[in-house]
Amino acid sequence: MNIRQSGATAVEFALVLVIFLTFLLGILDFSRMLFTWNAANEATRAGARYAVVCDDTENSAQVLSKMQALLPQIQSINLAWVPTNCNAATCEGVTLTITNLDYQWISPIAGLAKLPAIRMPSFSTYLPREVMRKDPNSPAICS
Repeated sequence: MNIRQSGATAVEFALVLVIFLTFLLGILDFSRMLFTWNAANEATRAGARYAVVCDDTENSAQVLSKMQALLPQIQSINLAWVPTNCNAATCEGVTLTITNLDYQWISPIAGLAKLPAIRMPSFSTYLPREVMRKDPNSPAICS
């Protein structure tokens, strides 16, 4: 074995390891973004259900706090009752939209490139008015 080649394997391994870990962390970060996307969809659906089932949800702060239990990154929502200016007895349904949801990269790739947070699209859902909380077999979500 030549003295000049004694550390070549360690250097090659280090170079390949850096590239491998970069790809692995990039895949993990992309997977976390897909999880956040799915959690935002689920939080929108759950928040709209909470709003239409519970009579005391005229204030969107209550709905927001329920949604933040599922996804803490949610900062603002738009809660619109249909038709406009209705009360709990006359509303037909609710449209709930998550706005201004940002995804922050944690991968070193993004840190080296100084990538800003990604603004995710708005997540929106509409649910008609329900009376499910009066069903004795339905779990109490209004508490």
